[in-house]
Amino acid sequence: MNPELYLADLEAKPASLEALAVAMEARDPFEELSPGIRRVVFLGMGSSRYAAGVAALRLRAAGVDAVAEYASAGLGYPPSEETLVVAISATGGSRETLDALSRYQDKSPTMVLTNTPGSPVTEGAGTVVPMLAGEERGGVSCRTFQHTLGLLLALEARLTGAGTGVPGLLRRAADATADLLDRRGTWLADALALLDGPHGVYTIAPAERLSSAEQSALMVREGPRRPADACETGDWAHVDVYLTKTLDYRAILFPGSRYDAQAMDWVRRRGSSVLAVGPAPEGARAVRYAGDDDPDVALLTETLVAELVAASWWAAG
Repeated sequence: MNPELYLADLEAKPASLEALAVAMEARDPFEELSPGIRRVVFLGMGSSRYAAGVAALRLRAAGVDAVAEYASAGLGYPPSEETLVVAISATGGSRETLDALSRYQDKSPTMVLTNTPGSPVTEGAGTVVPMLAGEERGGVSCRTFQHTLGLLLALEARLTGAGTGVPGLLRRAADATADLLDRRGTWLADALALLDGPHGVYTIAPAERLSSAEQSALMVREGPRRPADACETGDWAHVDVYLTKTLDYRAILFPGSRYDAQAMDWVRRRGSSVLAVGPAPEGARAVRYAGDDDPDVALLTETLVAELVAASWWAAG
């Protein structure tokens, strides 16, 4: 793992998203999807499961039975011919995902999303979908997380008949990502100062984009090795609000929940510090970017703020 190479991986995000959009326009990665699918089971760990959790929620909202499971779980949906099992592993070697996938092979249609063609997870898979994120030389899953989300949005469109607008969305996310990168000189130093406290960083996001909070907290833990944890915005008032009374509480808020105001009311009363990525509710500092009023653009883009914060802290040692 290397902080300089991690930063380079982040800076390559716009071009990488454009390449994924071009690849999707040339060929639907899910064109071989079996007909008659009634249920989708996602398997993954870490960033893969974060992305899958949002994908499963979106599919359920569209009327498709879907669940994202810890690949390490001993219990799960039984296999069937109508259950599509989607295993996600950027490296293709996650032991838990390999073990979970083996329970379904030859019993359910299986699909693998990976950034490593020919890796163990592809062996025996019915369909292999490359993430096309390129080598992450920094050793941290950042572009692969973003590409996983993009591909899962394309899978959603295929299963629900929602159309072929994902390449255009990827390009808007590439523009938004480039905007944050190009203007980091205007916001990154302030973000670093606001979030640099003795008790870590807390990340808060609506359920529909909970992956943004989870991935952001992971980036702070994985690179600079600082304490960080994620929470869903509505649930925050039930499980994390207590920390604002005893800690120097510093948070990244990903706005868009109907419960943003509830959380911010407590934050203001307790004098806590909050950085909003996107339109800021009262009491929060804001980092704005192109397209931040589109929830799907936000889903694909907003983790970059925490990733750049993590890269700076990591490089500083």
